[in-house]
Amino acid sequence: MTNPWFMLLLAGLLEVGWAVGLKYTDGFSRPLPSILTVLAMAASFYCLALALRQIPVGTGYAVWTGIGTVGTAILGIVLFAESTAPARLACIGLIVAGIIGLKLTSPA
Repeated sequence: MTNPWFMLLLAGLLEVGWAVGLKYTDGFSRPLPSILTVLAMAASFYCLALALRQIPVGTGYAVWTGIGTVGTAILGIVLFAESTAPARLACIGLIVAGIIGLKLTSPA
C-alpha cells in the first residue's frame, strides 16, 4: 500500500476541494460543480479509508478534518475575501500545530 500518511494528506486535500466545491454547486443546482464535488467527496473518503488501515482512527480522522479545515479556511480567505483577523489566523495556526502534534506522536 502507498504510504498511509500520503493517503491521509491526499484525503485531506480532496476534502478541501469538495468543501470549497460546495460553494460553487449553488445548492447542487449547477450540474458540473455538483458532479465534481461529489467525485471529490468519494475520492476523499476512499483515501481516508485506505489511510485508516494503518493509522489509528482518532488520529486519522482528526488530521483529515484538520487539513480540510485549514485548507478550506485559507481558500476562503483567498477566493471569497473571508476575514484575516489575527485571532482567526491564530486559531488556524493552532489547528496546524495539532495536526503536526498528532503526526509526531502517532505510532503509525
